[in-house]
Order: sequence, then structure tokens, then C-alpha cells
Amino acid sequence: MNPDDYCHDLAARQDSDFRYGLLGLPLGQRQALTALRAFQLETAQIVSECHDPGVARAKLDWWRTEIERLFAGEPQHPVTRALRPRLSQFDLPEEYFREILDGVAMDLDYDAYPSFTELTLYVHRRGSTPALLTAEVLGYRDRRATPRFAHEAGALLLLFDLLCDVRPHARLGRFYLPVDEMRRFGVDPGALLAAQTTDRVRQLFAFQAERIHAYHRRALDHLPDGDRYAQRGLLIRLELALALLTEIAEDGYRLLEQRTRLTPLRKLWVAWRTQRREKRRHRRQ
Repeated sequence: MNPDDYCHDLAARQDSDFRYGLLGLPLGQRQALTALRAFQLETAQIVSECHDPGVARAKLDWWRTEIERLFAGEPQHPVTRALRPRLSQFDLPEEYFREILDGVAMDLDYDAYPSFTELTLYVHRRGSTPALLTAEVLGYRDRRATPRFAHEAGALLLLFDLLCDVRPHARLGRFYLPVDEMRRFGVDPGALLAAQTTDRVRQLFAFQAERIHAYHRRALDHLPDGDRYAQRGLLIRLELALALLTEIAEDGYRLLEQRTRLTPLRKLWVAWRTQRREKRRHRRQ
């Protein structure tokens, strides 16, 4: 199996929202984005797969050395071998990869966050930084505004994932909903382990959803019209996240009881509609 196939099998599953974000992109961009996503997934699973924190830290150190080898032109892992030709093609900064690894390391250092202020660094490293890399691959002209869009978009996507996975994370002893916000709504951490959505839990989840919507508004406010079509891959993923968030809200935020999903046909429709909308907007400019 060649490196690109390895990354595709890991990152572009049939049911993944990421896969729909590749719709209509040239092959080179699709391969680069798939390799970036594979890097995220390959490194993120270190913490969940290694029950010994010492082993997990050793693996993270290996990946830090592997990033050095990648930018020296001598990568060993299939994911970094797939990334190697993309570095110069898309001018991907080394420090972004190190930021992502630092974010993974935070899962070894923190099992809860006192407030959203403390959580923002994690959100930046694990959410915004991958989106900034994505924006580089997709391309843009406005060097000031479009990275701000990517930063907000990436934070949104991570916060959405953390909300959807609140119970699986709680089972692992990790809580990404800020402690002060849980107290404000009268929700004990143990309540996130129960398969029951109380009114207090529902209000807490609705509060998180409103934060996600706020990130969405800020992201779109930053995105210049001239870069919308180029950034359509990220826009598709935002649309998919917001569509599912709407379904979750209409179902009463029953995230502790069931896993709400969009059907593949619905995802394809959302992706195609977004692609068509941005193409028409681009042609009118």
C-alpha cells in the first residue's frame, strides 16, 4: 500500500464529513488534505490507545522527531511520506504540525478545564491549527482575513466534535465542557455518564451549541468574497456540522442517549448545494 492509499483508508471513510469536503477539488489538493487529516487522526489516537501515559509521551516524542525528519526530507511513516511532496507545493509551516502534537499532549496533562479560557489553547491547537493548514492547501488571496476565517472555522469544528462525543469522552475520564459552565447549569460530571438527558444537561448542551453558532457567524464575517470559492472545502464541512447541530437541537440534545447522524444522501445534498452556491457566487464576481 502506497502512502496516499494509507492516508485515504485512514482519513476518508465513507461516512466521514471530511470526505464530503473534498468534493470537486483537484487531485493534488485532495491528496494533501487527506494526508493532513490522516496526520491528525494518527496522532490523536495515541492517547486513547496507550493506557500508560509514559508510552503515550514516548510515541509523541517519536512523532516530534518524525516531523524533523519530514522537513529534512527523510520521513519514515506512511503519513509523513504522503505529506513530504505537499510541503513545498502548498508551503505548509513546520510549526503548525508541532502545534497539533502539543494539542495531543494536552490530553495527557488535562482531564478537565476550569473555564473556556483554559480550553481555548486546546481548541486552537487541535481545531484551528489543522484548519489553518487546510486553508493553505485550498489557497487564498487575502492573507489577513482568510486565516482568521480558518481559525474560527477550525475551532467550530472541534467544539462541535467535542459536544457530539461528550459521553464517550466522559467514559475515558476526559471532560471538555468547562467546569464553571457545568456548575452554572447544575450538571455534575457524573451526569455525562448516564444515558439520560435531563433539563439541566439539555440547557448546558444548548449553551455549547450557541457558542458554536457564534463561531460560525464570526468565521463567515472574516471570509472575503474573493476567497469563498477557494475555501469551499471548509465551508462544506461547516455546513455539514451546522446541519447536524440543527438535527441534534430539534431532537432535544439527547447526546447522552443516542448518536444522531445525517444520512449519506443528506450529506451529499448539503455538500453539492454548498459547492453549487459558491460556484455561482464565484462566477458572478
